[in-house]
This record gives sequence, C-alpha cells and structure tokens, in this order.
Amino acid sequence: MSGPDERTPRPVPQGRLTRMLRIGGLAGGMGGRALAQGARQLASGQRPTASDLFLTPANAARMAAQLAQMRGAAMKLGQLVSMEAGDMLPPELTQILSRLRADADPMPPKQLQRVLDAAWGPGWLRHFARFQVRPIAAASIGQVHRAQTKDGRDLAIKVQYPGVRGSIDSDIANLGLMMKIPGVLPPGIDLPALMAEARDQLHAEADYTREAAQMRQYATNLSGRDEFLLPVPDDQFSTPDVLAMDFIDSRPIEELADAPQALRDRAAHHLGQLVIEEMFRFDLMQTDPNFANYRWQADAAHPAGGRIVLLDFGAARGFSAPVAPRYLALLRGALSGDAQAIRQAAIDIGYFRAETPPDHQALLMGMMDLAFAPLRAGGVFDPSTTQIPRQIADLAMQAAALRARAEMPPPEILFLHRKIAGLYLLIARLRARVDLDALIRPDDLDRMLAARLASSVGGTP
Repeated sequence: MSGPDERTPRPVPQGRLTRMLRIGGLAGGMGGRALAQGARQLASGQRPTASDLFLTPANAARMAAQLAQMRGAAMKLGQLVSMEAGDMLPPELTQILSRLRADADPMPPKQLQRVLDAAWGPGWLRHFARFQVRPIAAASIGQVHRAQTKDGRDLAIKVQYPGVRGSIDSDIANLGLMMKIPGVLPPGIDLPALMAEARDQLHAEADYTREAAQMRQYATNLSGRDEFLLPVPDDQFSTPDVLAMDFIDSRPIEELADAPQALRDRAAHHLGQLVIEEMFRFDLMQTDPNFANYRWQADAAHPAGGRIVLLDFGAARGFSAPVAPRYLALLRGALSGDAQAIRQAAIDIGYFRAETPPDHQALLMGMMDLAFAPLRAGGVFDPSTTQIPRQIADLAMQAAALRARAEMPPPEILFLHRKIAGLYLLIARLRARVDLDALIRPDDLDRMLAARLASSVGGTP
C-alpha cells in the first residue's frame, strides 16, 4: 500500500448503478475521443488502426485516474491488465497504467466516519486516546490508520472502502465490456480468465476475517524465525470491514540501500529464501510485492542488526498442486542446460503450447535462457548491475510484433511472476547481492516439497 500524503481525498463511488455509470462514461469518453482523432487522421490521408486510436497516452491516463478513484475491483482489474499486458504495450502507456499498482485516493473523513460508525457503532472514539484521521497508507481495497487505545495499545487499522465487497461482481462484468474496446488489450489476452482471477482475488482480499487468519497462519509458518516480524490481529476492533492489528514501529525497507553491504546481502538472502519457502514448503505466498509491504525494524541487539517486517496478507494464496513440481522441473532443466526439459516444463506450466509456432517458441525460450543465465553461472549475483531485464523486455516486444496473438500463462502464474519480479526489483533497489548457489538448491526444494506433501497426506498441511 502506498502513502497517500500527496493524494486528494475523494469519496469512493458506491452503488452498482453509480459505478456502472462511471465505467460507462469512461468507455464512452474513450470512444468519442477515438472517433474524433480518427476523423482528423482520415481527413489528412492517414489510415489509423483501432489500437492506435483507442490505446493512446491520453486515454490510458484517463483510465488510470478513473480506476484509481473508483478503487475496488475496478482498480484491481486495471492492475492485472498492467501486469499481464505490460510487455505488449508502448512504454509510455505501461508507465501510466503502472500507477494502479501503487496509488489510490483516500476517503474523505466524513465517509471514513460513516464506515467506522457502521463497523463499531456511534461513539467509537471513546475507545481511543488517539486516532489519526489521515491514513498512513491507501490501496485498492482499503486504507490504513494509526490509533492508540485508551489502554495503551498502538494499532494499525485497515478500513475497507464502502461498497467494495458488494460491487465486485458487477464491477468486473462492466469492466470486462470496456476491456473489449479495440486496442485496450493486445490480441490473445485471455480476458475471461483475467476477469475470473480478478473476481476471486477481490473476494479474497475483501474478506478481512480471512486475511486475519492468513496472517496468523503465516506467523505459524515462520515460527522461530526471528529474521521476520509480523503484526498480530486485534480481535476487539476487527470486523468484516475493519482489520485491526498491532502497529510495528519500522521504516521503509528501501532505506537499507544505505546500510553496510553485508546487511543488505543478508536481507536479500532472507527475502529470496522466503519466496522459495512460500512456494515449496508453505504453499502460501503473499503475492503483492509492493515495496510498502516490506519494512525494516532496526535493532542493534539483534544478531542481524534488525528484522524484516511483513505486512498485508489479503493477497496471500496457494497454488494448484502441479505448480511447484513443474517449476522444480524447470529449474532442474535450466541448471543442467537441458533445452528439451526446459521446453517441456514451459509447456506444462503454460508459457506456450506445443503447437505454438516455432519462431515464437524460440523467442520465448530465449527469454527464459536469459532469465536463467545467472543460475547457470552460479556464485554471487548483483541484480542492480545486470541488463537482463532490459534484454528480456526487448525480446517480449519482438514476440509481440512477431505474433498477432499474445501467449498468456494461467492467471495463477501471473501472480507468481508478480511476486518474483517484485522481489527482483526490491533486491536491485537495495543494491544487494545474492549467493545463488546457497539460495537455490534443487535437492533442498525437492525435500521441502516432499515434506509438505507428506504432511498433507498425514492430515497436518
């Protein structure tokens, strides 16, 4: 979740009709501007395409601004479009749409009070010695406030935007119609799958009772691991629309970029190890890699100099049973340089199909070869000094130009990619190095997976 200090408070649009009209107005405005632009270009002898007319920087900026103001399912689907289609879109549009991954407009104080009156009853302020009306963070589902109870508990209180839960299905359906406008999505994007995934993800994130349970389960998974610190839900003030937890005094993890190299490298190793365990040991991954969900609590007495604070478990999820074994097969193929094993694992995961044209397969295999180059080289890897992400992005653009239709992996894989890409960016931001030989050992992953499956069969997953 992002800090909203620079954002203007705006009421969250409520009611299905109101939200439908907002989306309809956005679509109509995009269409009107496209028609006018098309007429101008035709008059000057040009033959514009639908994509050129609809998918303009001006339209993308208006779309991002409107979806950010609506919040909820509208903003989440925009995030997914940005995440899935980013490599297929012009860089300017990707940059505009990427704001949906971080920013949201906070609620005005009067709307906040109405939400809390409904959750806690009128007069709820009597329970608090202090309640900070200006949120300390805001995202697509809710915003977070800091408060102190009369008995001295320091809390972070996440308040869900009103109407979000009840508008999820209608928002997704209405946005699905808008996304069919020519040029909004590249050809081949599996819109129904994206919509279904967005709907499921929104229902999960809007269930604050579920999030509290996920937070507790995650803490159990990391029991005894003092390199991490998680908040504890506060049952007194938690409701379906409000999630209260203890406030952890910490600072943005990006500030570690100025720490000694050894501390940065140690933090990067812990973060990388956590992602591996999320997939292979826990089958529970926090798939939102927003930097704001990682913080640092400095502690001179701690052996590591401090602890990584983990926040926001609304996007925590497991994966279908074949995902972890297929990625393990992909890793083994990559480390051994077995191109046929990589290709088969890529098909099994869903990166492309056996019948995908050979030239397109070759480009996708080239992207994977680049991504796996550091693993094959082994040793210490510094993400901040490599050109690999840029090279992969260039190949992705070539693939988009070569083929009329995009290849889209299953939606659950998109969330996994989002987590891995976010981790990569965070480690690069910290200017940290990672010992890949110490971090990624396929035999260790195999043992993790076998132990998890055995415990599941035994009835204690």
